[in-house]
Amino acid sequence: MASERGNSEGTIVTRFAPSPTGFLHIGGARTALFNWLYARHHGGKALLRVEDTDKKRSTQEAIDAILDGLDWLGLDYDEAPTFQSAQADRHADVAKKLLAAGHAYKCYATPEELEQMRTEQRANKQPMRYDGRWRDRDPSEAQEGAPFAVRLKTPQGGETTIQDEVQGSVTVKDDELDDYIILRADGSPTYMLAVVVDDHDMGVTHVIRGDDHLNNAFRQLPIYRAMDTIEGGWPDPVYAHIPLIHGSDGAKLSKRHGALGVEAYRDEMGVLPDALFNYLLRLGWGHGDREEITRAEAIDLFELSGVGKSPSRFDTKKLENLNGHYIREADDTMLANMAAKHIDGEVDIELLTTAMPVLKTRAKSIHEVADGAGFLFAKRPLDMTEKAAKLLDDEGRARLSSVSDALKSENDWTIEALEATTKSLAEQLELGFGKLAQPMRAALTGTTTSPGIFDVLVLLGREEALARLDAQAA
Repeated sequence: MASERGNSEGTIVTRFAPSPTGFLHIGGARTALFNWLYARHHGGKALLRVEDTDKKRSTQEAIDAILDGLDWLGLDYDEAPTFQSAQADRHADVAKKLLAAGHAYKCYATPEELEQMRTEQRANKQPMRYDGRWRDRDPSEAQEGAPFAVRLKTPQGGETTIQDEVQGSVTVKDDELDDYIILRADGSPTYMLAVVVDDHDMGVTHVIRGDDHLNNAFRQLPIYRAMDTIEGGWPDPVYAHIPLIHGSDGAKLSKRHGALGVEAYRDEMGVLPDALFNYLLRLGWGHGDREEITRAEAIDLFELSGVGKSPSRFDTKKLENLNGHYIREADDTMLANMAAKHIDGEVDIELLTTAMPVLKTRAKSIHEVADGAGFLFAKRPLDMTEKAAKLLDDEGRARLSSVSDALKSENDWTIEALEATTKSLAEQLELGFGKLAQPMRAALTGTTTSPGIFDVLVLLGREEALARLDAQAA
C-alpha cells in the first residue's frame, strides 16, 4: 500500500512545518499531533521544520511560542528543528538544475506586463493565472541584462491524480495549473519550491497537512517528478490532507470563536496538556466510540484510515468537560504545583496537595482549582463576596456563635466527628442543616461555593477555622 511506503531505509518519516508568523494555532497543533502519532505508530521519525522564509513576518517570539507549545503538548522530535531559511542556497541550486534540464525557463515579463495580463483576465472573466508567454520563447529575445524569474514548466494537456490517504482519489486537469515562479528575480526561492526540496532532503515519506494545501500537492508533484528524471531518488510522497477545523457554528475557525493559540488554552483556559492532546486527537479522528484515549493507546491505535473527510467542529464545552475528567485523574502534587501559579500570595504546597482530592472534584480548569483553593490561604479579615455577606446578617451571625461554641467542645477534629456535632446542633435548634452550613461557608471561605463544609473545617485546621467563625459570629 502507498500509505506503508517508507524511504530507502524503509522508515516512515513525517514532518510538521509551521510558519513562525504567530502562535501555534489549534489547527496546526492537531496537524503536528497527527504527524507525530503516525510516525510513532509506525516506528518512524517525526521531524520539525520551521518555515521562516518570510523574514518580514517571522519572529523569534513566534518560533519560541511554537516550540514551547509543542513541548507542552508532549510532542518530541527525532532531530533538532531545521530552518527553511538556512537552505536557500540549496533551493536555488535545485531551481538551476531544473532550468538547465529544460524543466523550467526564464521569464522576463515585467511587473507592468503581468499586471496588464491580470487586468485583461479579470475583464474577460478568465482564471487568474500566468499565460505562459515566455514558456517557449528564446531568452535572447529579452533585453540584455534584463531581470528574470525562473518558472517551472508544469504539465499540459492531461490530468494528474493523487491517491490521498484521507481524501481518496483526487484528479485535477493539468491546464488548471500555471507555470509558477520557483526562483524570483532577486534569486530567492519561493515557498512552493522550498517545501519540495526540504521534504526530499529530510527524507519525508508522508506529507500530512491541512486540506487547504491539497491544491499545492498538484503544483509540487511536477518538481518531484522532474528532479527524479534529472538525478533519480525523488519519489512522490504519500499525501494525507486533513479537513480543517470549524467553529461550533460550522464556519471556519477564526478569532471570533475564541482562543486559537495553544498557549491560550493552557494559560487563559487552564487546560491540561493531556486533555488537549486527547481532544485534538478526537477532533477528526476516531476509534469506535472511544472518547478518552491515553497517549500510549493513541500511538497504538492511530492510522490515517481513522481520519474523517468532513471538517470537525470545535466544541469548547466538550473540551472543558474532558479537561475536568483529566483534572480528576491527575496526580495531586502535579495539580497543586500548577494551581499554585494562579493563587495570590504565599502558598503552602503541602496543604494544597492535601486539599486537592476535594478541590478537583468539580473543577473543569486549573483556574477553577486555584479559585477553589483561595480560601485556604486567605488572611483574616476575609474579603466577602456580595452573596456571602448577605448570609452574615444578624440571624446568620447568631447561628455562627452557636456553631463555634459547639465545635470548640469537639476534640476529634475529623470530618465524621465535625459532621455529627454540627448536625446534632441543627436538630437542637430545630433548623435544616443548610441554615447552619450556609453562614459557616461564608465565614470560613468568604464565598457561597466551596468544597464540603466539613472538608473546609478539616483543611483549615481547628485554630484557623474557629478564628474565622468567631470573627463573623454575633
